[in-house]
Amino acid sequence: MKHWIRVVLCCMFMSGKIIAVEPVDADILLQGGTIFDGSGGQPYVGDVAISGDRLIAIGSFESGQFGRVIDCKGLSICPGFIDLHNHSDQTLLESSTRANTNFVLQGCTTIVTGNCGAGHVDVRKYLNQIETFGAGTNVIHLLPHGALRKQVLGTTDRPPTAKEMQQMKQLAGEAMEAGAWGMSTGLIYVPGAYASLEEIVEIARVIAAGNGIYASHIRNEAMELLDAVNEALQIGHMAQLPVHISHFKSSQPKAWGLVRNAAELIQKARDNGQLVTADQYPYIASSTSLEAMLIPTDARAGGRKKFLDRMKSREFSEKIRRHIHKTLEGRGTQAPIRIARYPARTDWLGLSIREIAKQQNQDTSDIVFQIIRKGGASVVSFGMQEEDVRFVMQLPWVATASDGRAYIPAGDKPHPRSYGTFPRKLGYYARQERVLSMASAIRSATQLPADILGLTSRGSLVSGNYADVVVFDSKQILDQATFIKPHQYSRGISFLFINGQLAVSDGIPTGALLGRALRPEDK
Repeated sequence: MKHWIRVVLCCMFMSGKIIAVEPVDADILLQGGTIFDGSGGQPYVGDVAISGDRLIAIGSFESGQFGRVIDCKGLSICPGFIDLHNHSDQTLLESSTRANTNFVLQGCTTIVTGNCGAGHVDVRKYLNQIETFGAGTNVIHLLPHGALRKQVLGTTDRPPTAKEMQQMKQLAGEAMEAGAWGMSTGLIYVPGAYASLEEIVEIARVIAAGNGIYASHIRNEAMELLDAVNEALQIGHMAQLPVHISHFKSSQPKAWGLVRNAAELIQKARDNGQLVTADQYPYIASSTSLEAMLIPTDARAGGRKKFLDRMKSREFSEKIRRHIHKTLEGRGTQAPIRIARYPARTDWLGLSIREIAKQQNQDTSDIVFQIIRKGGASVVSFGMQEEDVRFVMQLPWVATASDGRAYIPAGDKPHPRSYGTFPRKLGYYARQERVLSMASAIRSATQLPADILGLTSRGSLVSGNYADVVVFDSKQILDQATFIKPHQYSRGISFLFINGQLAVSDGIPTGALLGRALRPEDK
Protein backbone atom coordinates (compact mmCIF):
# COMPACT_ATOMS: atom_id res chain seq x y z
CA MET A 1 0.00 0.00 0.00
CA LYS A 2 2.86 2.41 0.79
CA HIS A 3 4.16 2.03 -2.78
CA TRP A 4 0.73 2.80 -4.22
CA ILE A 5 0.34 5.98 -2.14
CA ARG A 6 3.80 7.21 -3.14
CA VAL A 7 3.26 6.56 -6.83
CA VAL A 8 -0.10 8.29 -6.93
CA LEU A 9 1.40 11.35 -5.27
CA CYS A 10 4.40 11.35 -7.60
CA CYS A 11 2.65 10.71 -10.93
CA MET A 12 0.87 12.84 -13.46
CA PHE A 13 -1.20 12.03 -16.57
CA MET A 14 0.19 12.91 -20.00
CA SER A 15 -1.67 11.93 -23.21
CA GLY A 16 -3.51 9.18 -21.35
CA LYS A 17 -0.29 7.64 -20.06
CA ILE A 18 1.03 7.82 -16.53
CA ILE A 19 4.42 9.43 -16.11
CA ALA A 20 6.12 8.83 -12.77
CA VAL A 21 8.53 11.54 -11.65
CA GLU A 22 10.15 9.36 -8.98
CA PRO A 23 11.45 5.76 -9.26
CA VAL A 24 8.77 3.14 -8.73
CA ASP A 25 9.36 0.15 -6.45
CA ALA A 26 6.94 -2.77 -6.68
CA ASP A 27 6.56 -6.54 -6.62
CA ILE A 28 6.11 -7.08 -10.36
CA LEU A 29 7.21 -5.11 -13.42
CA LEU A 30 5.66 -5.97 -16.78
CA GLN A 31 8.19 -4.37 -19.07
CA GLY A 32 7.93 -3.12 -22.62
CA GLY A 33 4.53 -4.51 -23.63
CA THR A 34 1.88 -3.02 -25.92
CA ILE A 35 -0.68 -1.62 -23.50
CA PHE A 36 -4.42 -1.73 -24.18
CA ASP A 37 -5.95 0.09 -21.22
CA GLY A 38 -9.49 -1.22 -21.81
CA SER A 39 -10.99 2.04 -23.04
CA GLY A 40 -10.89 1.10 -26.72
CA GLY A 41 -8.27 3.80 -27.39
CA GLN A 42 -5.03 3.35 -29.27
CA PRO A 43 -2.48 1.05 -27.61
CA TYR A 44 1.00 2.23 -26.70
CA VAL A 45 4.24 0.64 -25.54
CA GLY A 46 4.95 0.92 -21.85
CA ASP A 47 5.36 -0.78 -18.48
CA VAL A 48 2.95 -1.91 -15.77
CA ALA A 49 3.91 -2.08 -12.09
CA ILE A 50 2.06 -4.28 -9.58
CA SER A 51 2.38 -4.08 -5.82
CA GLY A 52 0.34 -6.46 -3.70
CA ASP A 53 -3.07 -6.75 -5.32
CA ARG A 54 -2.96 -3.32 -7.00
CA LEU A 55 -1.71 -1.60 -10.10
CA ILE A 56 0.57 1.24 -9.02
CA ALA A 57 1.96 2.63 -12.28
CA ILE A 58 1.16 2.26 -15.98
CA GLY A 59 2.98 3.72 -18.95
CA SER A 60 6.37 5.42 -18.73
CA PHE A 61 8.08 5.67 -15.37
CA GLU A 62 11.52 5.30 -13.85
CA SER A 63 11.98 1.79 -12.51
CA GLY A 64 13.16 1.29 -8.96
CA GLN A 65 13.39 -2.08 -7.27
CA PHE A 66 11.16 -4.98 -8.31
CA GLY A 67 10.70 -8.47 -6.97
CA ARG A 68 10.28 -9.82 -10.51
CA VAL A 69 10.64 -8.33 -13.98
CA ILE A 70 8.73 -9.97 -16.86
CA ASP A 71 9.90 -9.07 -20.35
CA CYS A 72 6.74 -8.29 -22.34
CA LYS A 73 8.37 -7.08 -25.56
CA GLY A 74 6.29 -8.40 -28.45
CA LEU A 75 3.38 -9.14 -26.09
CA SER A 76 0.22 -7.18 -25.28
CA ILE A 77 -1.02 -6.16 -21.84
CA CYS A 78 -4.66 -5.46 -21.00
CA PRO A 79 -7.14 -5.70 -18.11
CA GLY A 80 -8.45 -9.12 -17.14
CA PHE A 81 -11.54 -10.21 -19.04
CA ILE A 82 -14.90 -10.00 -17.28
CA ASP A 83 -17.43 -12.66 -18.29
CA LEU A 84 -20.86 -11.13 -17.72
CA HIS A 85 -22.76 -14.32 -18.43
CA ASN A 86 -21.44 -17.52 -16.88
CA HIS A 87 -23.11 -20.67 -15.55
CA SER A 88 -20.41 -21.97 -13.21
CA ASP A 89 -22.69 -21.63 -10.15
CA GLN A 90 -22.33 -25.28 -9.21
CA THR A 91 -19.04 -26.24 -10.86
CA LEU A 92 -17.18 -23.53 -8.92
CA LEU A 93 -18.18 -25.36 -5.74
CA GLU A 94 -16.77 -28.68 -6.96
CA SER A 95 -13.14 -29.52 -6.22
CA SER A 96 -12.40 -30.72 -9.76
CA THR A 97 -13.54 -27.53 -11.48
CA ARG A 98 -13.30 -24.68 -8.97
CA ALA A 99 -9.95 -23.55 -10.45
CA ASN A 100 -11.96 -22.54 -13.54
CA THR A 101 -8.98 -23.40 -15.75
CA ASN A 102 -10.85 -23.24 -19.05
CA PHE A 103 -11.69 -19.59 -18.34
CA VAL A 104 -8.34 -18.71 -16.78
CA LEU A 105 -6.69 -19.83 -20.04
CA GLN A 106 -9.00 -17.46 -21.89
CA GLY A 107 -7.73 -14.53 -19.83
CA CYS A 108 -10.79 -14.27 -17.59
CA THR A 109 -10.30 -12.84 -14.13
CA THR A 110 -13.95 -12.24 -13.11
CA ILE A 111 -17.16 -14.12 -13.93
CA VAL A 112 -20.81 -13.34 -13.22
CA THR A 113 -23.01 -16.24 -12.10
CA GLY A 114 -26.74 -16.56 -11.39
CA ASN A 115 -27.69 -15.98 -15.04
CA CYS A 116 -30.81 -16.98 -16.99
CA GLY A 117 -32.78 -17.13 -13.75
CA ALA A 118 -30.84 -20.18 -12.53
CA GLY A 119 -28.44 -20.54 -9.61
CA HIS A 120 -28.21 -19.88 -5.91
CA VAL A 121 -30.97 -17.93 -4.17
CA ASP A 122 -29.12 -17.88 -0.84
CA VAL A 123 -26.54 -15.36 -1.98
CA ARG A 124 -24.82 -15.04 1.39
CA LYS A 125 -24.25 -18.78 1.63
CA TYR A 126 -22.99 -19.01 -1.96
CA LEU A 127 -20.52 -16.14 -1.69
CA ASN A 128 -19.31 -17.44 1.67
CA GLN A 129 -18.66 -20.82 0.03
CA ILE A 130 -16.60 -19.13 -2.67
CA GLU A 131 -14.57 -17.39 0.01
CA THR A 132 -14.16 -20.56 2.06
CA PHE A 133 -13.18 -23.00 -0.67
CA GLY A 134 -11.61 -20.56 -3.11
CA ALA A 135 -12.15 -20.07 -6.83
CA GLY A 136 -9.94 -19.67 -9.84
CA THR A 137 -11.54 -16.35 -10.76
CA ASN A 138 -13.36 -13.54 -9.00
CA VAL A 139 -17.11 -14.15 -8.75
CA ILE A 140 -20.04 -11.75 -8.96
CA HIS A 141 -23.54 -13.15 -8.45
CA LEU A 142 -27.02 -12.20 -9.64
CA LEU A 143 -30.18 -13.29 -7.84
CA PRO A 144 -31.79 -15.86 -10.18
CA HIS A 145 -35.48 -15.12 -10.51
CA GLY A 146 -36.41 -18.60 -11.79
CA ALA A 147 -34.81 -20.30 -8.81
CA LEU A 148 -36.43 -17.73 -6.50
CA ARG A 149 -39.85 -18.42 -7.98
CA LYS A 150 -39.34 -22.18 -7.77
CA GLN A 151 -38.41 -21.89 -4.09
CA VAL A 152 -41.64 -20.05 -3.33
CA LEU A 153 -44.16 -21.38 -5.89
CA GLY A 154 -42.60 -24.56 -7.21
CA THR A 155 -42.86 -25.11 -10.97
CA THR A 156 -46.56 -24.35 -11.30
CA ASP A 157 -47.92 -22.19 -14.11
CA ARG A 158 -49.84 -19.59 -12.13
CA PRO A 159 -49.37 -16.10 -10.68
CA PRO A 160 -48.15 -15.78 -7.10
CA THR A 161 -50.54 -15.01 -4.30
CA ALA A 162 -50.05 -11.76 -2.39
CA LYS A 163 -48.29 -13.71 0.34
CA GLU A 164 -46.00 -15.46 -2.14
CA MET A 165 -45.17 -12.19 -3.86
CA GLN A 166 -44.25 -10.65 -0.53
CA GLN A 167 -42.05 -13.66 0.24
CA MET A 168 -40.21 -13.33 -3.09
CA LYS A 169 -39.68 -9.61 -2.50
CA GLN A 170 -38.36 -10.27 0.97
CA LEU A 171 -35.90 -12.88 -0.33
CA ALA A 172 -34.85 -10.47 -3.07
CA GLY A 173 -34.12 -7.79 -0.49
CA GLU A 174 -32.09 -10.24 1.56
CA ALA A 175 -30.14 -11.25 -1.54
CA MET A 176 -29.26 -7.64 -2.29
CA GLU A 177 -28.15 -7.07 1.29
CA ALA A 178 -26.01 -10.22 1.07
CA GLY A 179 -24.11 -9.05 -1.99
CA ALA A 180 -26.13 -9.72 -5.15
CA TRP A 181 -25.41 -7.28 -7.99
CA GLY A 182 -28.89 -7.51 -9.40
CA MET A 183 -31.37 -10.06 -10.70
CA SER A 184 -31.53 -12.27 -13.77
CA THR A 185 -34.50 -13.87 -15.48
CA GLY A 186 -34.75 -16.84 -17.83
CA LEU A 187 -38.08 -16.30 -19.53
CA ILE A 188 -38.01 -19.40 -21.74
CA TYR A 189 -37.27 -21.71 -18.82
CA VAL A 190 -39.56 -23.31 -16.26
CA PRO A 191 -40.67 -21.69 -13.99
CA GLY A 192 -39.45 -18.22 -15.04
CA ALA A 193 -41.53 -18.48 -18.21
CA TYR A 194 -44.70 -18.36 -16.09
CA ALA A 195 -43.90 -14.95 -14.60
CA SER A 196 -45.85 -11.97 -15.87
CA LEU A 197 -44.34 -8.58 -16.58
CA GLU A 198 -46.05 -7.27 -13.44
CA GLU A 199 -44.48 -9.96 -11.26
CA ILE A 200 -41.01 -9.24 -12.59
CA VAL A 201 -41.43 -5.49 -12.15
CA GLU A 202 -42.52 -5.93 -8.52
CA ILE A 203 -39.35 -7.85 -7.67
CA ALA A 204 -37.18 -5.66 -9.89
CA ARG A 205 -38.20 -2.62 -7.85
CA VAL A 206 -36.61 -4.28 -4.83
CA ILE A 207 -33.47 -4.83 -6.91
CA ALA A 208 -33.52 -1.18 -7.99
CA ALA A 209 -33.72 -0.07 -4.36
CA GLY A 210 -30.42 -1.90 -3.83
CA ASN A 211 -28.85 -0.26 -6.92
CA GLY A 212 -28.86 -3.55 -8.81
CA ILE A 213 -29.19 -4.36 -12.50
CA TYR A 214 -31.74 -6.46 -14.39
CA ALA A 215 -30.24 -9.07 -16.75
CA SER A 216 -32.57 -11.16 -18.87
CA HIS A 217 -32.64 -14.17 -21.11
CA ILE A 218 -35.63 -12.61 -22.80
CA ARG A 219 -38.91 -14.38 -23.56
CA ASN A 220 -38.23 -15.03 -27.24
CA GLU A 221 -35.18 -14.82 -29.49
CA ALA A 222 -36.87 -15.80 -32.77
CA MET A 223 -39.86 -14.27 -34.56
CA GLU A 224 -41.13 -12.56 -31.38
CA LEU A 225 -37.74 -11.02 -30.61
CA LEU A 226 -38.96 -7.42 -30.85
CA ASP A 227 -41.81 -8.02 -28.38
CA ALA A 228 -39.36 -9.69 -26.00
CA VAL A 229 -36.91 -6.79 -26.19
CA ASN A 230 -39.73 -4.32 -25.62
CA GLU A 231 -40.80 -6.27 -22.53
CA ALA A 232 -37.27 -6.03 -21.12
CA LEU A 233 -37.18 -2.29 -21.82
CA GLN A 234 -40.56 -1.87 -20.16
CA ILE A 235 -39.41 -3.73 -17.06
CA GLY A 236 -36.38 -1.46 -16.78
CA HIS A 237 -38.50 1.65 -17.29
CA MET A 238 -41.18 0.67 -14.78
CA ALA A 239 -38.75 -0.56 -12.12
CA GLN A 240 -36.21 2.21 -12.78
CA LEU A 241 -33.07 0.10 -13.10
CA PRO A 242 -30.50 -0.70 -15.81
CA VAL A 243 -31.48 -3.41 -18.30
CA HIS A 244 -29.01 -5.91 -19.70
CA ILE A 245 -30.06 -8.35 -22.44
CA SER A 246 -28.21 -11.64 -22.31
CA HIS A 247 -26.70 -13.35 -25.40
CA PHE A 248 -28.30 -10.88 -27.80
CA LYS A 249 -29.23 -12.61 -31.08
CA SER A 250 -31.98 -13.70 -33.42
CA SER A 251 -32.39 -17.45 -33.69
CA GLN A 252 -33.85 -19.69 -36.40
CA PRO A 253 -33.59 -18.96 -40.14
CA LYS A 254 -36.92 -17.13 -40.41
CA ALA A 255 -35.75 -14.61 -37.79
CA TRP A 256 -32.33 -13.93 -39.27
CA GLY A 257 -31.77 -10.20 -39.62
CA LEU A 258 -34.38 -9.32 -37.00
CA VAL A 259 -31.64 -8.60 -34.46
CA ARG A 260 -30.90 -5.42 -36.43
CA ASN A 261 -34.41 -4.13 -35.74
CA ALA A 262 -34.02 -5.13 -32.12
CA ALA A 263 -30.77 -3.15 -31.96
CA GLU A 264 -32.65 -0.10 -33.27
CA LEU A 265 -35.18 -0.44 -30.42
CA ILE A 266 -32.38 -0.59 -27.88
CA GLN A 267 -30.52 2.32 -29.43
CA LYS A 268 -33.69 4.44 -29.37
CA ALA A 269 -34.16 3.64 -25.67
CA ARG A 270 -30.53 4.55 -25.01
CA ASP A 271 -30.92 7.81 -26.93
CA ASN A 272 -33.89 8.59 -24.65
CA GLY A 273 -31.72 8.12 -21.59
CA GLN A 274 -32.51 4.54 -20.59
CA LEU A 275 -29.60 2.39 -19.43
CA VAL A 276 -29.67 -0.62 -21.74
CA THR A 277 -26.82 -2.94 -22.75
CA ALA A 278 -26.36 -6.48 -24.02
CA ASP A 279 -23.79 -9.25 -24.34
CA GLN A 280 -22.93 -11.83 -26.99
CA TYR A 281 -20.91 -14.98 -27.49
CA PRO A 282 -19.12 -15.04 -30.87
CA TYR A 283 -20.64 -18.22 -32.32
CA ILE A 284 -23.52 -19.12 -34.63
CA ALA A 285 -24.76 -21.84 -32.29
CA SER A 286 -26.47 -21.68 -28.90
CA SER A 287 -26.84 -24.38 -26.26
CA THR A 288 -29.48 -25.33 -23.72
CA SER A 289 -31.63 -28.30 -22.73
CA LEU A 290 -33.53 -30.34 -25.29
CA GLU A 291 -36.80 -29.64 -23.47
CA ALA A 292 -36.31 -25.86 -23.57
CA MET A 293 -35.53 -26.07 -27.28
CA LEU A 294 -38.36 -28.34 -28.44
CA ILE A 295 -41.13 -28.57 -25.81
CA PRO A 296 -43.54 -25.62 -25.22
CA THR A 297 -43.26 -23.99 -21.79
CA ASP A 298 -46.93 -24.56 -20.91
CA ALA A 299 -46.43 -28.29 -21.49
CA ARG A 300 -43.52 -28.35 -19.03
CA ALA A 301 -45.45 -26.96 -16.07
CA GLY A 302 -44.80 -28.95 -12.91
CA GLY A 303 -41.55 -30.48 -14.15
CA ARG A 304 -40.49 -33.50 -16.19
CA LYS A 305 -42.53 -36.11 -14.27
CA LYS A 306 -45.79 -34.28 -14.82
CA PHE A 307 -44.90 -33.75 -18.47
CA LEU A 308 -44.38 -37.49 -18.89
CA ASP A 309 -47.67 -38.15 -17.13
CA ARG A 310 -49.43 -35.86 -19.61
CA MET A 311 -47.76 -37.73 -22.46
CA LYS A 312 -49.99 -40.71 -21.65
CA SER A 313 -52.80 -38.70 -23.19
CA ARG A 314 -52.94 -39.36 -26.95
CA GLU A 315 -54.28 -35.87 -27.62
CA PHE A 316 -51.49 -34.20 -25.63
CA SER A 317 -48.85 -36.45 -27.19
CA GLU A 318 -49.98 -35.66 -30.72
CA LYS A 319 -49.99 -31.93 -29.95
CA ILE A 320 -46.37 -32.10 -28.77
CA ARG A 321 -45.37 -34.19 -31.79
CA ARG A 322 -46.77 -31.53 -34.12
CA HIS A 323 -44.88 -28.84 -32.23
CA ILE A 324 -41.59 -30.77 -32.48
CA HIS A 325 -42.07 -31.41 -36.21
CA LYS A 326 -42.93 -27.77 -36.88
CA THR A 327 -39.91 -26.53 -34.92
CA LEU A 328 -37.48 -28.87 -36.65
CA GLU A 329 -38.98 -28.11 -40.07
CA GLY A 330 -38.56 -24.40 -39.43
CA ARG A 331 -34.88 -24.97 -38.82
CA GLY A 332 -34.42 -27.19 -41.84
CA THR A 333 -30.87 -28.31 -42.60
CA GLN A 334 -29.57 -24.77 -41.93
CA ALA A 335 -29.98 -24.89 -38.15
CA PRO A 336 -29.66 -28.45 -36.82
CA ILE A 337 -29.98 -29.40 -33.15
CA ARG A 338 -27.15 -31.68 -32.02
CA ILE A 339 -26.74 -33.71 -28.85
CA ALA A 340 -24.06 -32.29 -26.55
CA ARG A 341 -24.55 -34.35 -23.37
CA TYR A 342 -26.67 -37.47 -22.99
CA PRO A 343 -25.22 -40.18 -20.70
CA ALA A 344 -27.72 -42.81 -21.85
CA ARG A 345 -26.35 -42.85 -25.42
CA THR A 346 -22.87 -41.40 -25.70
CA ASP A 347 -22.73 -42.66 -29.30
CA TRP A 348 -25.30 -39.98 -30.14
CA LEU A 349 -23.02 -37.12 -29.07
CA GLY A 350 -22.45 -34.68 -31.89
CA LEU A 351 -25.31 -36.07 -33.98
CA SER A 352 -28.40 -34.06 -34.91
CA ILE A 353 -31.93 -35.17 -33.98
CA ARG A 354 -32.63 -35.81 -37.66
CA GLU A 355 -29.48 -37.92 -38.06
CA ILE A 356 -30.33 -40.01 -35.00
CA ALA A 357 -33.91 -40.54 -36.21
CA LYS A 358 -32.67 -41.70 -39.59
CA GLN A 359 -30.07 -43.96 -37.99
CA GLN A 360 -32.66 -45.51 -35.66
CA ASN A 361 -35.38 -45.60 -38.33
CA GLN A 362 -37.72 -43.68 -36.04
CA ASP A 363 -39.67 -40.44 -36.11
CA THR A 364 -37.83 -37.37 -34.76
CA SER A 365 -40.49 -36.91 -32.06
CA ASP A 366 -39.95 -40.47 -30.85
CA ILE A 367 -36.25 -39.74 -30.41
CA VAL A 368 -37.07 -36.57 -28.46
CA PHE A 369 -39.51 -38.43 -26.18
CA GLN A 370 -36.98 -41.21 -25.59
CA ILE A 371 -34.33 -38.72 -24.53
CA ILE A 372 -36.69 -36.94 -22.15
CA ARG A 373 -37.81 -40.21 -20.55
CA LYS A 374 -34.18 -41.08 -19.84
CA GLY A 375 -33.35 -37.82 -18.10
CA GLY A 376 -33.04 -35.29 -20.88
CA ALA A 377 -30.06 -33.97 -22.78
CA SER A 378 -28.08 -30.83 -23.43
CA VAL A 379 -28.08 -29.77 -27.06
CA VAL A 380 -26.23 -27.40 -29.34
CA SER A 381 -28.42 -25.50 -31.80
CA PHE A 382 -27.02 -23.91 -34.95
CA GLY A 383 -29.66 -21.23 -35.12
CA MET A 384 -27.84 -17.97 -35.85
CA GLN A 385 -26.55 -16.29 -38.98
CA GLU A 386 -22.88 -15.32 -39.26
CA GLU A 387 -23.74 -11.87 -40.63
CA ASP A 388 -25.94 -11.18 -37.58
CA VAL A 389 -23.18 -12.29 -35.21
CA ARG A 390 -20.72 -9.91 -36.85
CA PHE A 391 -23.23 -7.05 -36.79
CA VAL A 392 -23.97 -7.47 -33.10
CA MET A 393 -20.32 -7.59 -31.99
CA GLN A 394 -19.69 -4.18 -33.55
CA LEU A 395 -22.35 -2.44 -31.44
CA PRO A 396 -20.56 -0.30 -28.84
CA TRP A 397 -22.94 -1.35 -26.04
CA VAL A 398 -22.54 -5.12 -26.57
CA ALA A 399 -20.06 -6.88 -24.28
CA THR A 400 -18.45 -10.27 -24.82
CA ALA A 401 -19.76 -13.08 -22.61
CA SER A 402 -19.47 -16.85 -22.80
CA ASP A 403 -22.74 -18.37 -21.52
CA GLY A 404 -20.43 -21.26 -20.57
CA ARG A 405 -19.25 -22.88 -17.37
CA ALA A 406 -16.18 -24.29 -15.66
CA TYR A 407 -15.15 -27.55 -17.32
CA ILE A 408 -12.46 -30.13 -17.33
CA PRO A 409 -11.99 -32.27 -20.46
CA ALA A 410 -14.54 -35.10 -20.55
CA GLY A 411 -16.32 -37.37 -22.97
CA ASP A 412 -19.24 -35.08 -23.81
CA LYS A 413 -19.41 -32.49 -26.61
CA PRO A 414 -20.50 -29.20 -25.06
CA HIS A 415 -20.57 -25.86 -26.82
CA PRO A 416 -16.95 -24.71 -27.38
CA ARG A 417 -17.73 -21.28 -25.90
CA SER A 418 -16.72 -22.59 -22.47
CA TYR A 419 -13.17 -22.92 -23.76
CA GLY A 420 -12.84 -20.34 -26.51
CA THR A 421 -15.11 -17.29 -26.28
CA PHE A 422 -12.61 -14.52 -25.49
CA PRO A 423 -9.61 -15.68 -27.59
CA ARG A 424 -12.05 -16.26 -30.46
CA LYS A 425 -13.24 -12.66 -30.27
CA LEU A 426 -9.67 -11.33 -30.22
CA GLY A 427 -7.90 -13.85 -32.42
CA TYR A 428 -10.48 -14.79 -35.04
CA TYR A 429 -12.83 -11.83 -35.30
CA ALA A 430 -10.41 -8.97 -34.49
CA ARG A 431 -7.03 -10.17 -35.79
CA GLN A 432 -7.95 -12.53 -38.62
CA GLU A 433 -11.32 -11.27 -39.85
CA ARG A 434 -10.89 -7.59 -38.85
CA VAL A 435 -14.58 -7.31 -38.00
CA LEU A 436 -13.54 -4.90 -35.23
CA SER A 437 -10.25 -3.55 -33.91
CA MET A 438 -8.23 -5.36 -31.27
CA ALA A 439 -8.76 -2.37 -28.96
CA SER A 440 -12.55 -2.56 -29.42
CA ALA A 441 -12.57 -6.32 -28.88
CA ILE A 442 -10.63 -5.84 -25.63
CA ARG A 443 -12.97 -3.05 -24.48
CA SER A 444 -15.96 -5.37 -25.00
CA ALA A 445 -14.39 -7.80 -22.52
CA THR A 446 -12.99 -5.34 -19.97
CA GLN A 447 -14.10 -1.75 -19.44
CA LEU A 448 -17.55 -2.19 -20.99
CA PRO A 449 -18.64 -5.09 -18.72
CA ALA A 450 -17.09 -3.26 -15.76
CA ASP A 451 -19.16 -0.18 -16.62
CA ILE A 452 -22.31 -2.31 -16.98
CA LEU A 453 -21.71 -3.68 -13.49
CA GLY A 454 -20.64 -0.35 -12.03
CA LEU A 455 -17.31 -1.99 -11.16
CA THR A 456 -14.88 0.92 -11.17
CA SER A 457 -11.91 -0.84 -9.56
CA ARG A 458 -11.50 -3.46 -12.29
CA GLY A 459 -11.77 -3.57 -16.08
CA SER A 460 -9.24 -0.81 -16.80
CA LEU A 461 -5.48 -0.43 -16.46
CA VAL A 462 -5.54 2.51 -14.08
CA SER A 463 -3.24 3.15 -11.17
CA GLY A 464 -5.00 2.10 -7.96
CA ASN A 465 -7.19 -0.55 -9.60
CA TYR A 466 -6.94 -4.20 -8.66
CA ALA A 467 -4.20 -6.01 -10.55
CA ASP A 468 -6.32 -8.21 -12.80
CA VAL A 469 -4.07 -8.24 -15.85
CA VAL A 470 -3.70 -10.31 -19.03
CA VAL A 471 -0.41 -10.59 -20.91
CA PHE A 472 -1.04 -12.23 -24.28
CA ASP A 473 0.55 -12.79 -27.67
CA SER A 474 -1.66 -10.86 -30.08
CA LYS A 475 -0.23 -12.83 -33.02
CA GLN A 476 -1.04 -16.20 -31.44
CA ILE A 477 -4.17 -15.76 -29.34
CA LEU A 478 -6.94 -17.95 -30.70
CA ASP A 479 -9.59 -20.43 -29.65
CA GLN A 480 -8.81 -24.12 -30.25
CA ALA A 481 -12.16 -25.60 -29.20
CA THR A 482 -14.49 -26.71 -31.97
CA PHE A 483 -17.96 -28.24 -32.03
CA ILE A 484 -16.37 -31.58 -32.88
CA LYS A 485 -13.53 -31.28 -30.34
CA PRO A 486 -14.77 -28.78 -27.74
CA HIS A 487 -12.46 -29.69 -24.85
CA GLN A 488 -9.46 -27.76 -26.23
CA TYR A 489 -7.89 -24.97 -24.21
CA SER A 490 -7.26 -21.66 -25.95
CA ARG A 491 -3.79 -20.51 -26.84
CA GLY A 492 -1.99 -17.20 -26.54
CA ILE A 493 -2.36 -16.27 -22.85
CA SER A 494 1.24 -15.87 -21.62
CA PHE A 495 0.61 -14.52 -18.11
CA LEU A 496 -2.52 -13.83 -16.11
CA PHE A 497 -2.64 -11.95 -12.83
CA ILE A 498 -5.69 -12.13 -10.57
CA ASN A 499 -5.57 -9.77 -7.61
CA GLY A 500 -1.85 -9.33 -8.25
CA GLN A 501 -0.91 -13.02 -8.25
CA LEU A 502 -0.10 -15.38 -11.09
CA ALA A 503 -2.91 -17.58 -12.37
CA VAL A 504 -1.03 -18.32 -15.60
CA SER A 505 2.76 -18.25 -15.87
CA ASP A 506 4.53 -18.72 -19.21
CA GLY A 507 1.31 -20.13 -20.66
CA ILE A 508 0.83 -22.71 -17.89
CA PRO A 509 -2.04 -22.39 -15.38
CA THR A 510 -0.78 -22.34 -11.80
CA GLY A 511 -4.00 -23.84 -10.42
CA ALA A 512 -4.00 -21.25 -7.65
CA LEU A 513 -7.42 -20.25 -6.28
CA LEU A 514 -6.88 -16.50 -6.45
CA GLY A 515 -10.45 -15.32 -7.00
CA ARG A 516 -12.58 -13.43 -4.53
CA ALA A 517 -16.30 -13.19 -3.93
CA LEU A 518 -17.07 -9.63 -5.01
CA ARG A 519 -19.92 -7.69 -3.46
CA PRO A 520 -21.41 -4.31 -4.40
CA GLU A 521 -19.15 -2.52 -1.93
CA ASP A 522 -16.30 -3.59 -4.24
CA LYS A 523 -17.68 -1.17 -6.81
